[in-house]
Amino acid sequence: MPVSNAAPSGAPPSRRAQIAAGLGDSLGVGLGIFPLGIALGVLVVQAGLPWWVSPALAIGVFAGSVELLLVGMIAAATPLVTIGVTVLAVNFRHVFYALSFPVSRVTRGLPRAYSIYAMVDEAYATYVLMPPEKLTSARMVTGQLAMQAYWVFGGLVGVWLAAALPAPIEGFEFALVALFIVMTLDALRSRREIPSAVLAGLAVTIALFAFPEQALLAALLIFVGGLAVRYAATTGAARA
Repeated sequence: MPVSNAAPSGAPPSRRAQIAAGLGDSLGVGLGIFPLGIALGVLVVQAGLPWWVSPALAIGVFAGSVELLLVGMIAAATPLVTIGVTVLAVNFRHVFYALSFPVSRVTRGLPRAYSIYAMVDEAYATYVLMPPEKLTSARMVTGQLAMQAYWVFGGLVGVWLAAALPAPIEGFEFALVALFIVMTLDALRSRREIPSAVLAGLAVTIALFAFPEQALLAALLIFVGGLAVRYAATTGAARA
């Protein structure tokens, strides 16, 4: 009588199967991350920064769009305080991600620490809606490692591409602005976000006229303050 090597029904998947599943999870988002990594590498070279800045940002920061923003700030020798406040404002949403991200499914220690560190938008969207019974530590960590690898290798391809071009691509630095414009337009499809867009416009206008030398930092602080006031007013009206 032949003996079956298949795992019994209901048995947990093998570690190899979990790793394969994690790699599969990353493929869809990798199609979007890899081109952004290329844009990062090209921007680094065109900004006159050393090539290693691209992998350094992709490994040391790994926060999505803010890496593209940091290239221009580093090239312009922006003060560290401004850089810190800007990164905090752009990525503050990650604080709330931790409230619902299934990090408890990841093994304690280094795997969980890395999973928290690599909790980017794409990882959050991938695993927060996945059925709990499908989530394993190996699968999640593998998926997040692969997502970061797309950034790193995409950036290296961008560095090579920029070095191979006979001349810089004019206007390529507008890629980040275009990205945020698309994200803003997407958010405005919901009418409830129109007040946020109005607040953002007012914050920028006030900052440009009142604090022209520190317009970005001032606009972010004004915008955050405006959002806090809006939240308090909305909450108070709901309770009334």
